[in-house]
Amino acid sequence: MQKWQTFNQVETVWSGWMHRAKQAAGNALVKNRLVQTLVAKKWSILLLFMAFLLGRAMILDQLAPFAVAFFAVMYFLRRELLYWSGAFLAAGSLFSLDPKHTGYLVVEMLVFILIQKGVERFERSDISYAPVIVFASTFLVQLFSHLADAQMSWYTFMMTGVESMLSLILTHIFLQAIPVFTLSRKNYVLKNEEVICLIILLASVMTGTVGWLIGPVTLEHVLSRYLILLFALVGGAPLGASVGVITGLILSLANSSAIYQMSLLAFAGMLAGLLKEGNKMAVAIGMLLGTSILSIYLGNQSEVINSTWESVAAVLLFLLTPRGVIQTLAKYVPGTQENLKSQHDYAKRVRDVTAGRVEQFSEVFRQLSRSFKQITAEVQPMQREEEVGHFMNSVAEKSCASCWKRQQCWDDKFYQTYKFMTDMMTEVELREQMTKKDLLPEWRKACIKPDQVLGVMKQQYDLYKNDQHWKRQIIDSRQLVAEQLSGVSQVMEDLAKEIKREGQEMFMQEEQIRSALEELGLSIHSIDVISLDEGNVEIEIIHQYTKGFDECRKIIAPLLSEILGEHIAVKDEQALERKEGYSTVLFGSAKEYEVETGVAGAAKGGDLLSGDSFSTTELSNGKFAVALSDGMGNGERARAESSTALTILQQLLQSGMDEKLAIKSVNSILMLRSSDEIYATVDVALIDLYSAQTTFMKIGSTPSFIKRGSEVFPVTANNLPVGIVHDIDVDLVSVPLQHGDTLIMITDGIYDAPGHAVNKEMWMKRMIGEIDAETPQEFADVLLERVVRYHHGEIYDDMTVVVARVEKFQPEWATFRWPGLQKIDRPKTVS
Repeated sequence: MQKWQTFNQVETVWSGWMHRAKQAAGNALVKNRLVQTLVAKKWSILLLFMAFLLGRAMILDQLAPFAVAFFAVMYFLRRELLYWSGAFLAAGSLFSLDPKHTGYLVVEMLVFILIQKGVERFERSDISYAPVIVFASTFLVQLFSHLADAQMSWYTFMMTGVESMLSLILTHIFLQAIPVFTLSRKNYVLKNEEVICLIILLASVMTGTVGWLIGPVTLEHVLSRYLILLFALVGGAPLGASVGVITGLILSLANSSAIYQMSLLAFAGMLAGLLKEGNKMAVAIGMLLGTSILSIYLGNQSEVINSTWESVAAVLLFLLTPRGVIQTLAKYVPGTQENLKSQHDYAKRVRDVTAGRVEQFSEVFRQLSRSFKQITAEVQPMQREEEVGHFMNSVAEKSCASCWKRQQCWDDKFYQTYKFMTDMMTEVELREQMTKKDLLPEWRKACIKPDQVLGVMKQQYDLYKNDQHWKRQIIDSRQLVAEQLSGVSQVMEDLAKEIKREGQEMFMQEEQIRSALEELGLSIHSIDVISLDEGNVEIEIIHQYTKGFDECRKIIAPLLSEILGEHIAVKDEQALERKEGYSTVLFGSAKEYEVETGVAGAAKGGDLLSGDSFSTTELSNGKFAVALSDGMGNGERARAESSTALTILQQLLQSGMDEKLAIKSVNSILMLRSSDEIYATVDVALIDLYSAQTTFMKIGSTPSFIKRGSEVFPVTANNLPVGIVHDIDVDLVSVPLQHGDTLIMITDGIYDAPGHAVNKEMWMKRMIGEIDAETPQEFADVLLERVVRYHHGEIYDDMTVVVARVEKFQPEWATFRWPGLQKIDRPKTVS
């Protein structure tokens, strides 16, 4: 512990000095235009520098597969730098161990461009063809050169094939790695294979420095150890050792005398990665120890000293590296804190943008709803005055236009005439079968053609009623649209709030669950904690299972129940197709109560089709809906009305719409479907599975009954059925249910069975109280059978009974304690 504290103190002092030096240098250079240009073009400059080194790089002293592969990738990814890249590649090849290779490289790049242009002419150009075109270019140029020099042999042919194949493989590798430097990636998620490709690219670039010396220090050894320090600090021992192996292998291919570098760099990378918790200084010391130990065994005294100086130079470069470079590199390495943070930040941005768009749509629907309601409210009073005026004009035009007293009535005595006409219109509205005998004497005295005026007025009134009917339909349609838009707006607003709910990072909880399950001997592939909210827990686990053992229900669910402090149950289970023996299991909060239902019914006269409909379903908001509807009459038409009412109501409730608004929407839809007097009763019970609080919505339905032990009490409400009046009042009745309560919902065919001479409610309470059934289905069957027997087997109306029993949820498997197992801390969510 004291050693780590010393490392941290040294690093703190060093960071402070670096920060002050960086500020001083920044103030001096920030106003320099040349510096600003270099900063803006830094990635382009880096790529051109890489091109120069790759042009110089060779392996086995005669193969140069790097340059043309890099040139091909730049053609597709950064075409604006293509010619500059070609120039720097050619310039680098002039400084290689074999300068005459420059001619081969230039011809290979030209052949690549010619083949690519030919492919583009036939509209077959695709980046996936790049490796094949590189292979063809390299192979053709090298083969032609050997044939021209008359040096063709099996050895030269084999080396040509090897170089061409290496060019193809390197093109594949560069296609994965170079996008990191071209900033063309949209996120910071790199696969492990892509990280390896990035390391190979960097090691290939270092190969271009082979032979460069600064005194006794070899530059490629300094850069390779610097690269190991970076990746060891970012990814730990596994990544540090991997970088050591790859860079050592590629450097040994470029310089056969450096074959021992592979083992030296791999050991140094592993040791440096093991000390990553001590930050930069600890990693540097680990690398120094690793290189020094193996150098003593593998070399003489001078080689040990040179290796030490190379390590010291790499450490100095490492300590001078800005923290921002290391953090940027860490974003690309899977499993690092920076990588996880970048993914969480990206997900948060996506979530915020999505929630914002949903809120915008919600506000649009809300404004549309307000505009429809405003139009309806403003138009109704104005329409009444206009309609009366239009009615009077029509009557006057048809009855008074040819009358010789028109001027006297409508000009001299306008107000008196208008009052007489208004009074007559009122009487016609009150008495549609009004005759001339019902006319008042003052009307007869004022008008010389009262009979004709009355006939015209009755005719116009029929037209007026028809117009009113359709206008009322339009107003109701507007009102329905307004209410629907308001409901959709509310649902979208709730969805936006749900999207914006952001919990803390829960990888600590995921690791705690993983360690607890692996201690029990289970093989866990992945754990994804979606939510840890109390009563709304969602955890997805991919694990290896054994057929017949059912580990998810017998072990995992009880263990999660113990560490979360609430009952957890299996919500869904699916076997993975891509991995045999693995399954994806979704665990969620188990409800405090569960509902068991039973249904029995009979059609009028023993027919097959009943006019009653029922539905039992669990809603997404933790409630269980039991619904019963009785359509007017019997048969197919009644069945259509009742099933339509229940289907629409169920979908609206499932979407999260308010209960009252859902009932009003169903009523409006049934009103608009047909002008006939068609209606349906709706009886709905919404049972909260967490508290057993039950909300009843009874629209024109018969009373429901609750049996609690030996007691039976009714639940009633006075509301008209849906589809009769345009604006209905929905009264909600809330009743708390208890464990073991039985809810009985019936249609009028059962409730009216005793006839009018008997108190129906008392008769039903007595009938229900006498039934002692073990299951809700048996209860429903017995009740229906007794009602049918009461009428000696006759069925005078459609009969349906739905029985629901509320019971405490009892887990299938009990929780168990495990030594050392601690409760999970639930993160606080922010809405």
